Amino acid sequence: MRKIFINKLVKEASKNKKIILIVGDLGFGVVESFKNKFPDRFFNAGVAEQNMAGLASGLALKGFHVFIYSIANFSTFRCAEQIRNDVDYHNLPVTIVSVGSGLGYGNLGYSHFALQDYALMRLFPNMLILSPGNLDELNKIIRFITNKPSPSYLRLDKDEPSSSYKIKDKKIEPGKIYKLKNGIKEKVILTTGNVQNIAEKINKKNFSIYSLPIWGMKTKKITFNYLKKFEEVLIIEDHFEDGGFGSWIRECLKNTKINITTKSINNNVLKTVGSKSYLLKKFGPKI
Repeated sequence: MRKIFINKLVKEASKNKKIILIVGDLGFGVVESFKNKFPDRFFNAGVAEQNMAGLASGLALKGFHVFIYSIANFSTFRCAEQIRNDVDYHNLPVTIVSVGSGLGYGNLGYSHFALQDYALMRLFPNMLILSPGNLDELNKIIRFITNKPSPSYLRLDKDEPSSSYKIKDKKIEPGKIYKLKNGIKEKVILTTGNVQNIAEKINKKNFSIYSLPIWGMKTKKITFNYLKKFEEVLIIEDHFEDGGFGSWIRECLKNTKINITTKSINNNVLKTVGSKSYLLKKFGPKI
């Protein structure tokens, strides 16, 4: 997904001179196409994520739409205070791009796992979480955020998209769910991010499958209005259950009689190092 993102960003930056990319001393082998074409709009902040977020905020105050790019845990937890105080509370057009969602960097150990990032980023009131589950969603998300810049968190898998689903709508909107596969109308599997292949594998009861690509604190009422008609919602996520996407959906649907179940990453994964496929097989969402 990271290469697809950069290629798309290059196209958008060709049309919009206000787009800037800042990296935290990584991404090389991926970001060169942007760096070479727009050398005056590309910055390497070094191994200094707090400064990276501060620099992005300063440029955003001058009217630029800034993308900061790093491995998921580095672009979030290492500069959480700057994201909160400088980006979110000032409602600035900064998009925090994280690579290696969930267990994408599983072979590097728990320091590189992205299993608590939803819990952090969804706490910020102006932040939109952009979590594409396929190529179509990624393209539409980039189009959305470049047309309507805001504090945003773009969560990318290191690998290629796991499904080839396409959303029928030409544009996607914050808080809106999109049907990927028909099934039982009243019972649905709801995903966000690159877990649609997992939803397919564990869908033993022929639930309908939906995706929620853009969500956040300010979209709860919108999502509630889409989900309130269902009897059962099964949530699939590559994140710990506590504080994750499933927790957010439960908050959206509080005081309803909807049966909500979450299938997420088992906390015991922290004791193990291995490839993404190995860790998902052992600790990933299961029925």
